[in-house]
Amino acid sequence: MTTPEGSDAGAPPSGAAAAPGGADPPSSATAAPGGADPPGMVPNPTLSRSARAGRRTEDEQLLSRPELIQPAVADFTQTDPWRVLRITGEFVAGFDALAHVGAAVAIFGSARTRRDDPDYAACVELARRLGEHGFAIISGGGPGIMEAANRGAVEAGAMSVGCNIELPHEQAVNSYVQLPVNFRYFFVRKTMFMKYAEGFVIFPGGFGTLDEMFEALTLVQTGKVQNFPIVLFNRRFWSGLIEWIKETMLAEGKIAPKDMELMLVTDSIEEACETLVSCYERRCWEAKQRAAADPMTGGPPGRVARPEHAGEHTQAAPEQ
Repeated sequence: MTTPEGSDAGAPPSGAAAAPGGADPPSSATAAPGGADPPGMVPNPTLSRSARAGRRTEDEQLLSRPELIQPAVADFTQTDPWRVLRITGEFVAGFDALAHVGAAVAIFGSARTRRDDPDYAACVELARRLGEHGFAIISGGGPGIMEAANRGAVEAGAMSVGCNIELPHEQAVNSYVQLPVNFRYFFVRKTMFMKYAEGFVIFPGGFGTLDEMFEALTLVQTGKVQNFPIVLFNRRFWSGLIEWIKETMLAEGKIAPKDMELMLVTDSIEEACETLVSCYERRCWEAKQRAAADPMTGGPPGRVARPEHAGEHTQAAPEQ
């Protein structure tokens, strides 16, 4: 379009409002008809989608509060897609809270165990000794054996962690927990136990205790977890279950003979502690062996270095 002689090409058309801040509005020479983007500009696909569908933009919808007028609008928080986001957030929160705890042992058992029960005293002592060896102690954060485990950690000056769970009847966190982590979902909580513990100690308990025990046994049996000791404390309590496993599951070929070696049944605090400590040292040593043999992280291939400060519990690496 030609500009009439003497006219101001940059002036806005008659009646056009000035742009905010004093900027000139786009002229008819650059604005595309129908409000479309000027030539050479790439349309915003999100905005275009919303406009074509007659919807508000995503930001506008996010910042609105329709549930104030229609309470049913908030029902989306009870849908499965929303639960997936909540589950993801729970994993992130758990990883964030526990990533720097260091080597730890998880201790399980009944919330109903009384403080005058011999198992309570044994648990306090075992947790104390493990704490003195440098382990953090992780429990379910509740009363009973869980309290005993956290109490022993505190007495040893070790980190005391409680992974609590939302239950129909709220389970309070015991007073010995220094780092409480709360969960809505059992499977997220169990993942944290397996990921951040170097082994499990299972004291007498109910269905929840058995759930945690068999979860660990299954993961070790299937090779999902390596060098992971599972200690069952109190021979009298566990003897019936162990006999049934031997006489029924093993006898009928449902498990292999070597699967019976996945757990240690004991009444000895010393044996339980030594099993966990030595297994952890062996695990660290083997990890350093693999790192030393890796040409990307260690010395030349074929050579395995003995870790520093290996102590008497480790053996010299075999010659290659």
